[in-house]
Amino acid sequence: MQKKRRSYTSSELVQSLAKIHGFEEKLLAFEVRDFLQEYLDASLFSEIQSVNIKDKVVIIRIISPLMKNDFRMRKSFFLKKFQEKFSTEKIEDLVIF
Repeated sequence: MQKKRRSYTSSELVQSLAKIHGFEEKLLAFEVRDFLQEYLDASLFSEIQSVNIKDKVVIIRIISPLMKNDFRMRKSFFLKKFQEKFSTEKIEDLVIF
């Protein structure tokens, strides 16, 4: 199975429309989800229920209690990775549910 890349996120037109209509955080959430899909093993990624961003806070919902605890313990590591990849201006904190 070939992985589908989301090339629309880099489009200037899409970025400007996102800014006008206020869904630029949702586009960033897709990028964070894609990053996690590449970074994590497929079995670990399947435990992630959703990735959202609200007020510069990445919100990750995880099904497995064990994986949820692991993410909480490595919160600063993942936050640093997200900030390096997507800038500290866009992401300030990480919350795991």
